[in-house]
Amino acid sequence: MTLLAPPWLLTEIRQAKAACGSRQAQDTGRLLASLNLSTVCDSAKCPNRGACFSRHVATFMILGDTCTRECAFCAVHRGRPEPLDEDQPDRLAQAVSELGLRHVVITSVTRDDLADGGAAHYARVTRALRNRCAAVKVELLVPDFQGASEALAEVLSARPEILAHNVETVPRLYPDVRRGANYRRSLELLRRCKETSPGIVTKSGIMLGLGERPEEVAAVLSDLRGADCDMLTVGQYLAPSMHHAPVDRYVTTEEFVRWRQDALAIGFRSVASGPLVRSSYRAMEFFEELL
Repeated sequence: MTLLAPPWLLTEIRQAKAACGSRQAQDTGRLLASLNLSTVCDSAKCPNRGACFSRHVATFMILGDTCTRECAFCAVHRGRPEPLDEDQPDRLAQAVSELGLRHVVITSVTRDDLADGGAAHYARVTRALRNRCAAVKVELLVPDFQGASEALAEVLSARPEILAHNVETVPRLYPDVRRGANYRRSLELLRRCKETSPGIVTKSGIMLGLGERPEEVAAVLSDLRGADCDMLTVGQYLAPSMHHAPVDRYVTTEEFVRWRQDALAIGFRSVASGPLVRSSYRAMEFFEELL
C-alpha cells in the first residue's frame, strides 16, 4: 500500500516547483542544454529544481548520466555508461561563468567501471573552474571510489573548498537501499579527507523516511562527527516512482528541527534539516554560515 504524503508536504512541493515556468528557470535550462550539460536536478527529479533554476543555480552532474550501481532510492538511469566526455570540464566552466555563480556544486553518477572511479575527471573539472572562474567556491559531492585512497587523493589535489559524500541512510538499511555501497567505507572516506586535507570542509547527508529508527539516526550523526564531518543535510525521502523503495513515513517539521538541534549540539558546524532539504540545498548560504 502506498503511503500518501500529508497535505502540508504536498503544498511545500508545489511551491518549490512553482518557479519551473519562470523566465529565469527557462533561461538556465536553455543554457545548460546548449552546452550539453547534465544536472542532478533533472536526473534525480529533485523537487527544488524550479526554485534553484529560477536563481540560476544548478547542481552539475559529471561522468555521464548512467550509473553502475542500483540504489533503491535513486532515479538516475542505471546501465552501461558511455566513455568520458573530455570536453565537459571547459563547457561546465563556461556555464558557471555565464550564470555568474559564486558557489558551484558538482556531483556524479558512480562509475565503478573506471579504474579511478572518475577521480581524475573530478580534478580536471575543478581545475577548469579555477582557470576560468578564479573566485568560485567549489563543492564536490563524490562517490566512494570503492575506497581507493589514491582516487580520493587525486580529487583532493585540486583543492575544492568542500568535499561531500553522503551516507544516505542508516547501516541496517544499506543491503536494501544502497546496494554496492558500504557504510564504514563512506565514513572512512570522510575521515581520510579530513586527516589528509584538514583545510577542506567535509559534508554528508542522510534521508529520513526509509524505515530508520531514531536511535539509528542518532548513531549515524555520532559516527559522522567521529569522522570530523563539518556539515550535515537531513531531508525527507521521496520515492521517485512506484519501482523505487517505498516511503516508510513522512517526517514532521518539528522532528527535522530537533535533528538540527541535536546535530549542532554534538559539534556539526552547519546543519540544513527539513522536508525538501537535499545535498546541495542552499549550499552557498550554508557554507557562508559555517565561515
